[in-house]
Amino acid sequence: MKYVLVTGGVVSGLGKGVTASSIGVVLKACGLRVTSIKIDPYLNTDAGTMSPFEHGEVFVLDDGGEVDLDLGNYERFLDLRLTRDNNITTGKIYQSVLEKERRGDYLGKTVQVVPHVTDAIKNWIESVSAIPVDGKEGPADVCVIELGGTVGDIESMPFIEALRQLFFTVGQNNFCLIHVSLIPVLGVVGEQKTKPTQHSVRELRALGLTPHFLACRSAQPLLESTRQKLSQFCHVPVGNILNIHDVPNIWHIPLLLRNQNAHDAVLRHLDLLSVASPPNLHEWTNRAEIFDNLSNSVSHKPLVCTLNSFPSEIINMNFWLLLQVRIAMVGKYVGMADSYLSVVKALLHACIACSLKPEIDWIAATDLEDDSAISAPETHEIAWRTLRNASCILVPGGFGDRGVKGMILAAKYARENRVPYLGICLGMQISVIEVARNVLGLERANSTEFDDQTPNPVVIFMPEGSKTHMGSTMRLGSRRTLFQTSDCLTAKLYHSSEYVDERHRHRYEVNPDMVSILEESGLKFVGKDETGKRMEIVELADHPFYVGVQFHPEFKSRPGRPSPPFLGFILAAIGQLGPYLQNPQNGSL
Repeated sequence: MKYVLVTGGVVSGLGKGVTASSIGVVLKACGLRVTSIKIDPYLNTDAGTMSPFEHGEVFVLDDGGEVDLDLGNYERFLDLRLTRDNNITTGKIYQSVLEKERRGDYLGKTVQVVPHVTDAIKNWIESVSAIPVDGKEGPADVCVIELGGTVGDIESMPFIEALRQLFFTVGQNNFCLIHVSLIPVLGVVGEQKTKPTQHSVRELRALGLTPHFLACRSAQPLLESTRQKLSQFCHVPVGNILNIHDVPNIWHIPLLLRNQNAHDAVLRHLDLLSVASPPNLHEWTNRAEIFDNLSNSVSHKPLVCTLNSFPSEIINMNFWLLLQVRIAMVGKYVGMADSYLSVVKALLHACIACSLKPEIDWIAATDLEDDSAISAPETHEIAWRTLRNASCILVPGGFGDRGVKGMILAAKYARENRVPYLGICLGMQISVIEVARNVLGLERANSTEFDDQTPNPVVIFMPEGSKTHMGSTMRLGSRRTLFQTSDCLTAKLYHSSEYVDERHRHRYEVNPDMVSILEESGLKFVGKDETGKRMEIVELADHPFYVGVQFHPEFKSRPGRPSPPFLGFILAAIGQLGPYLQNPQNGSL
């Protein structure tokens, strides 16, 4: 196994995850099989109990692992199916070591960070890197490891030491270290400063690891003098100093690395040149160019779709499209875009497939509520004006009752005004509550999550859930949804499949005892689990697109292969869902 370790210095948030993913993309484009591991030095066992405001979204894997959002980047960039063990945390490592100690596996030894914790880290990396995650047999050729945090953090010290030992064990030609660092420019001086990177590399070397490559983040391309200075004082060859400067979209990063021949340098270091081929990044190039062209176009100018502007399943439609589509995102955590990162990416994938630029209008659900009209009338007015100007409305997942009233108002507006609506997880439950209240006249209909005394519990706590423990107690991971009829929008979007496997993360569900009453309103529960008792997909009859899904389709959306519910949502927003479904290649009518 060959290892590529990506570390970060100077400051956090430099984009180590995107850098690691992009390195994987370039290596995969050279014909190599790639797997990924993310190391998070925090004490949490996993990301499941973290606030989205604190750490961004919680990404969910097929096996139910609740992991860091960077694993979402790995899956999207590399088209992998990772496991919960591909995310290593300090909590997992210490839990493993302490369980061994309690069993007596250490035979009376004094259990210490070195060697017991470091050995556990090395063993974890070596075992997980051998697990195939690309649908093929046997281990991958290269494992890309991202070490979270910043070099010098106390919490990451055991991992640095374990990785130093791993480097010594596997040897120079099997281990490549890429250090991501910042090259700032001070406003007054206007000079690219290398001193922060010099100090970061010195810190790394003091801990026993010497970088083979520097990936330098900067606003503008590095000057040659800056590269020479970095090479001289960081002991890295000039040819191994990679510049990842600001680009219009992150799909340019693999292209940026290829253009600097990063693949050749990494392959040469890992002694893989003989088994690799020249990188084939045609799809990435086309994707990046399409997005750039849309971003640079005038938003009101129409464009004729050609065969080349659509993937194969959306061809021969010959209709006019606006260059952008306005999407109202009504949620709880809109103050931090990373809270809904996979939803944003899924919208982007769907829009690019339709040659559209997504314009997401973030609306805090609380700003739509009646209380906001009194406490902050201007904010309230702006929120409603933004909602009314949107071509479609999306209510994503969330927990707790804050903002629920606003989400219900948004769902009501979408239903009454025939605006395309997509509700994900909580968003599906919101649509059910809204219809129960405003169509069926059950004024106090609610979820027991928000009102445990409601006389009309249309959404209830799942029987198998835990009310005493938070972590890993939800219905998690890939679950099968069976379509109850082929004559529904969602089944057609999924190409008339009998079932679909999507990822879940929820504690509450639509009350099966209320389904017959709810369906009197026009709601149709067209997707159910294998028992037939758990509602998975709801659609509203006689509406252009009013769909709620209990699962999270955004987690399996990929560039060039958009999630079907998101694609249908965007097509409905531009009035082209009907022509799409009438195409023989896209399901059946």
